[in-house]
Amino acid sequence: MVKREGEHARRIVVKVGSSSISGANHGQIDPLVDQLARLHKDFQVVLVTSGAIATGLPHVGLLDRPTDLALQQAVAAVGQHALIVRYQRALDRHGIVAGQVLLTSYDMDDPVSRKNAQRALDMLMDLDTLPIVNENDTVATQEIHFGDNDRLAALVARLINAERLVLLSDIEALRTAPPDQPGSEPISEVPYGESLAGVEFGASSSKVGSGGARTKVEAARLAAEAGVEVLVTATPRFGDLVDGRAIGTRFAPNPNPGA
Repeated sequence: MVKREGEHARRIVVKVGSSSISGANHGQIDPLVDQLARLHKDFQVVLVTSGAIATGLPHVGLLDRPTDLALQQAVAAVGQHALIVRYQRALDRHGIVAGQVLLTSYDMDDPVSRKNAQRALDMLMDLDTLPIVNENDTVATQEIHFGDNDRLAALVARLINAERLVLLSDIEALRTAPPDQPGSEPISEVPYGESLAGVEFGASSSKVGSGGARTKVEAARLAAEAGVEVLVTATPRFGDLVDGRAIGTRFAPNPNPGA
């Protein structure tokens, strides 16, 4: 993902899942931020992060994600603060300031709220900060129970006219079937409009996240429809993507998004 000589500033949205930056994997925040800082030198970058609830769990003495909505919201309120502090400490090493943006599906559906969010993100990038977007779980209802940040990341990519969307999680590449099934093969390229007929997707194995392979496919199609290239891989392989290596699964963008 190296910027070519003479290009104007382009935009990349990176989404990271809860299981990648919480619990035993909380140490992955620093290397993730190192790669974001590399991109930030040549691109305008927006990070969409999950993990507020997962980060908040140990602070309130819980081991697993609660099912009670009010308790989820309370844990998210604690975890959101802790999460942004972790990101900012990692960004301090690169002299980058984070700008926190919390959104709900209402903000993306309502024209006035959506325009306000777009203006805020544009200004944060123009100020050379790194916007960090998450669902506003403390006030969300349906989203917190059924939603995932893959879709939010796709909507943000469309909102800011991003060139690329990178979906990072514990999935190195989408596969033709769950990896424990015979004959399961990685999918390296999904042409625009490909139906993926016959492909089976398993649910996420994470106990703290809400996404999975299917949500990534749905989000990738949503972004690709608007002309955004989508790359799906595991968080530890993010540096390989930044280096320009062909890994994971690529969703080709709509060649005529305005048609």
